[in-house]
Amino acid sequence: MKSYLVLENGQVFEGERIGYKKDVICEVVFNTSMTGYLEIFTDPSYSSQGVVMTYPLIGNYGLTLEDKESRKPWVEAVFVHELAEVESNFRSKLHLDKFLKYNKIPGLQGVNTRKLTKVLRDNGTMRGMLTDNISNMEKIINKIKDYKVTDTVKNVTSKKVYEIGEGNINLALLDFGSKQNIINSLIKRNCKITVFPSETPSDKILQGNFDGLVLSNGPGDPEDNKISIQTIKEIYESDFNKPILGICLGHQLMGLATGAKTYKLKYGHRGPNHPVKNIEKDRIFITSQNHGYAIDEKTVNPEIAVVSDINMNDGTVEGLKYIKKDIYTVQFHPEACPGPEDNSYIFDEFLEKVLIS
Repeated sequence: MKSYLVLENGQVFEGERIGYKKDVICEVVFNTSMTGYLEIFTDPSYSSQGVVMTYPLIGNYGLTLEDKESRKPWVEAVFVHELAEVESNFRSKLHLDKFLKYNKIPGLQGVNTRKLTKVLRDNGTMRGMLTDNISNMEKIINKIKDYKVTDTVKNVTSKKVYEIGEGNINLALLDFGSKQNIINSLIKRNCKITVFPSETPSDKILQGNFDGLVLSNGPGDPEDNKISIQTIKEIYESDFNKPILGICLGHQLMGLATGAKTYKLKYGHRGPNHPVKNIEKDRIFITSQNHGYAIDEKTVNPEIAVVSDINMNDGTVEGLKYIKKDIYTVQFHPEACPGPEDNSYIFDEFLEKVLIS
């Protein structure tokens, strides 16, 4: 049975249903990863988004649930050129289509993902609707244009404070939708982590006598998180002088808390192959990324922070090093998954500073 992805500009892409059968409206984005589809679909940063996988064959190695990046998948829909009929991997426990059905996530295969990706690159990220019936296009377009993404961080953040890990380094992590591998990367480096919901008041963290603070990744427009920005601002302006590491959304929120501005990228950075130059090291690293917003370099106060990393594709800000406090934030994902592990040194350098602070 034919089904359709209708974009807000009226373009229609045809395919066949996979996953759970339901209509859905979402923000349509593309990811250039060849592998790591389970990690992508379970990354909370994809909340409210439908993901177009640019690699033409998806699902060929099945799923191993221990590789999930959170407790459940967060994508709204999945669009692929071809879904592998049979998975081949000794670790595989489940076919991707069964996983999508079980988690009530709809999708399409047979989509011309090359053309769809070009449309998103030329026109920018758009909203779209997955549906079986396109007989009333005017009604569909109106529904799409009425759709708004709201409360994404509230939906994915931890609902309560909890501790994980048994190491000697005592860290706080503000959870805006943290990937599991951020936590795993810290645990294997001898950390005990207290995870706090995104809107935790600053005094709860300041009274915890932590050795350092991590601001996690997460979904959506950073400017929507007014309470979290205020919390980070209060921590920055307090006498908390322990090292702070910000990742992705955490990087943006720290920037907003210290007076910088953010803006929406035309089609975002989503994939494991983005070159980023670390200015201090004078070296280019290949990074894993997933974000639709960036910090406006012109709004960064040079008395507060300096740009430490830049994207070699488009020159956008990829890292900030703060002057008055031991704070380093990056737009990319040092924990990768999927992607290269070139940047795991960032955790090591952060924890070295924690140990001597």
